[in-house]
Amino acid sequence: MFVLNNAWNNVVRNKGRNILIIIVVAIIAAAATIGLAIRQAAQTARDTGLSNTTVTAQISVDRAKLMSESQASASSSSTSSSGSSSSSDSKPDFESMRSALSDKQLSLSEYQKYAKASSAVKSTYYTETTSLAATDSFQPVESSESSSDSSSSSDSSSANTGNQPSANAPDQGDQGSQGGKGGMVQQSGDFSLVGFSSDTAVENAANGSFTMTSGEVFGYTSSSDGDVIISQSLATFNNLKVGDTISVANASDSSTTYKLTVVGIYKNTSDSSQTMGRPGSSTAADPANAIYTSVSTLKKLGLDSSSDSDSAAQLSFTYVFANKDAYETFVSDVKKAGLSSDYTVQSADVEEYEQSLVPLDNLAKFALTLLIIVLAVGAIVLVALNLFNIRERKYEIGVLTAIGVNKAKVTMQFVAEVFVVTMIGLAIGVAGGAVASVPVSNQLLASQVASQQSQQASQQQQFGRGMQAPGSSGSSGSSDSSSSSGSSGSSSNNADTSTTGQAPAQPTGGKMMTRAVNYVSTVNASVNLKIVGQLILIGLALTILASLAAVIVVMRYEPLQILADRS
Repeated sequence: MFVLNNAWNNVVRNKGRNILIIIVVAIIAAAATIGLAIRQAAQTARDTGLSNTTVTAQISVDRAKLMSESQASASSSSTSSSGSSSSSDSKPDFESMRSALSDKQLSLSEYQKYAKASSAVKSTYYTETTSLAATDSFQPVESSESSSDSSSSSDSSSANTGNQPSANAPDQGDQGSQGGKGGMVQQSGDFSLVGFSSDTAVENAANGSFTMTSGEVFGYTSSSDGDVIISQSLATFNNLKVGDTISVANASDSSTTYKLTVVGIYKNTSDSSQTMGRPGSSTAADPANAIYTSVSTLKKLGLDSSSDSDSAAQLSFTYVFANKDAYETFVSDVKKAGLSSDYTVQSADVEEYEQSLVPLDNLAKFALTLLIIVLAVGAIVLVALNLFNIRERKYEIGVLTAIGVNKAKVTMQFVAEVFVVTMIGLAIGVAGGAVASVPVSNQLLASQVASQQSQQASQQQQFGRGMQAPGSSGSSGSSDSSSSSGSSGSSSNNADTSTTGQAPAQPTGGKMMTRAVNYVSTVNASVNLKIVGQLILIGLALTILASLAAVIVVMRYEPLQILADRS
């Protein structure tokens, strides 16, 4: 009790020095509170951002792996046959790589097999896309500048090798489109015929959302075979209405024609903002020339993905999961079910959400760096102040030890003083940090978002991609939402409710296609009991560190020598 009473009296008596220590500790605690709150908010956003949000994924060919293995195998064969390594300027073995990539697409039955192999799958949907050619009675929407090029493209469709991906299929990047011949859709022809498996597939059409202006969407049973819906632009161009019949030709064989019934006319949100075609391109790439129907219709026409026809459709199969955890479970389950390592499971939803967290992750790293620096500097300052305090009270230490108070109790007195002062400063700092953590963290995060956008915009400008390509029309912003919504089944739900900002537009197919990135711009960096507990541990650590200096110094003092020096 003597030690505690004496410690408290000294705390009250030495107000100036202790107030300075309290201020230092309060600053450290406030900075630590904000830093810990930011890091916890970032981790929470990462862990829970997709926990209650629908996630979609696709199985795709790992092209990079297959091509790398093919090149390594060809190089090894060349080395063994020639007895020496091949020259660095030797040409790639294109045939070997083409062979490695061929016949790798999964069939519809294989996709469905993997869906049944995992209980994590909530639902599935798929689309099949192929090309059709115009007839004398039914022509695609096209500009006068591109008409001749489009016609020549249509006339030479039978010689087209189909090496260009369809603009109507979801942009898979390097994932590899599935189905069709060699996994790619022939882009020759004048129209793209897209078959949907369900209403969910229609809702996530690659061309973006649309609304019906007349009629209704087709059915999915055999009773609706031959029913299609067309864009308002295409209907106006051909003077068509609901109930009319259109005639289209096979893109690879113009002598084969199909009769389709228009049961609805839709207005696509991307109609007015995407290019109507450019010299050398097929009009099938224009969203206005997309004809929507059911997969049952494609099967009846002999154009579905399982067909042996040269115009066989490209299959795009999508798995739907309740949350990210279910998606990760599915990734593990399909590997156990025998999915080859030549394929990968990827989710655009997860990738886009990870990208949206980039500014928040940068802020979390900054918060950790700030926390380490503040704690290091604060610890040094506290140790220095405590050492000065002990040196000033050297005579007091000598008197206490001379009258019989052992050094352990004297040390405990100094430890108690440091502890009391540190806890007072910690309480003040935590209170201030709790009040400031949310506005400060959001302000810092806004700066990170602005920095990320500025960096990307600067990079776009550096490469000369800040302007729309020749021939494009409308603003890229209007096509933004359609591109984003078409990329996956739940892209609008993936971002945090407090998100903003978009990545600059990316050039695709000669026109600007904006891929929206909704950066997390605000977080709830509030202080909870976990953070308070961490701060108490930090306070105890600082107390122990500062007290060690007192212990070392006090233990070295000899009371008689102190009193002799004083006299």
